Amino acid sequence: MEVFNLLTIGITGGIGSGKSTVARILEKYGAKLILADDMAKEIVKPGMPAYESIILEFGTEILHKDGSINRKKLGDIVFSDNSKLNILNQITHVIVAEKISSQLRELRNKNKKLVVVEAIVPIEHGFLDLVDTVWVVLASEPIRIERIIKRNDITHSEAKQRVRSQMSDAMYKSIADKVIYNNGNIAELEEKVWEALKNEDYSISK
Repeated sequence: MEVFNLLTIGITGGIGSGKSTVARILEKYGAKLILADDMAKEIVKPGMPAYESIILEFGTEILHKDGSINRKKLGDIVFSDNSKLNILNQITHVIVAEKISSQLRELRNKNKKLVVVEAIVPIEHGFLDLVDTVWVVLASEPIRIERIIKRNDITHSEAKQRVRSQMSDAMYKSIADKVIYNNGNIAELEEKVWEALKNEDYSISK
């Protein structure tokens, strides 16, 4: 494992769990954020590294008229077929892992003290091997579904399908150093994040 002169927290959890909210709370305490999901969105744009590979695999029917990838159409395909989801992940994960590693090196050289790497899929190389501690954010299925419907403007059945296409809570717990349950309001979550951060080897005042 590569050693960095900073505390690197890896945050993961399924869609609708609130992992992004946890990352944003940590940002208030000075954390620099590395958002794997944002990287994944960037690398599938026209001219970017994963774009051609995705078109070759999934066809031109997933494209908007301007040539950009229609994320709704692609999502409908991969969230209804785990084999397709695995193929998409294989295309994007290597590139994202390289970007995460590169950004961590830059932040280490800038003497940053706290970095958060947020990723929905906790890949072994480029996430688990680069962070000091893994925080898993969990929430009940009904709450996750409700959040996804509000955020993505999709149906209940589509939201449920997306939740169930991902890793189980048990699988997430198996890689966790800390588990944060996010079934309540934002104030409750902020307090849980604060308590978790206090227990890390990191000096900070509230």
